[in-house]
Amino acid sequence: MRYLVILKVNAQPDGPPPADLMEAIFKLGQEATEAGALLDNSGLAPSSEGARVEVSGGRLAVSDGPFAEAKELISYALYEVRSKEEAVEWTTRFLKLHRDLWPGWEGESDVLRLFGPEDFAPPA
Repeated sequence: MRYLVILKVNAQPDGPPPADLMEAIFKLGQEATEAGALLDNSGLAPSSEGARVEVSGGRLAVSDGPFAEAKELISYALYEVRSKEEAVEWTTRFLKLHRDLWPGWEGESDVLRLFGPEDFAPPA
């Protein structure tokens, strides 16, 4: 099963992330890749560099960012794992690094299962 994990920041101290946090994130990413769990990950540019495409009332609208969300989306990870619990475990480890190595940082992640071919198989 594939899971998309979206990282959202609620609050963070001024300045860049600590070097030891970045090193720990790199090591965790290597471990997840070597385990065959991590397929892809990357940071996301600020919403000011994006756009929103919306259908409402039968009309199509495109709006440029930034978007007034309370939480800024900052990165994603794509996992191939055996269960939701395994995806949650990798995500928990990632967030624990932030908690332990960047005092004052607050955030959350959504762990979302992606549909696969098995979800659309014709009935037997």
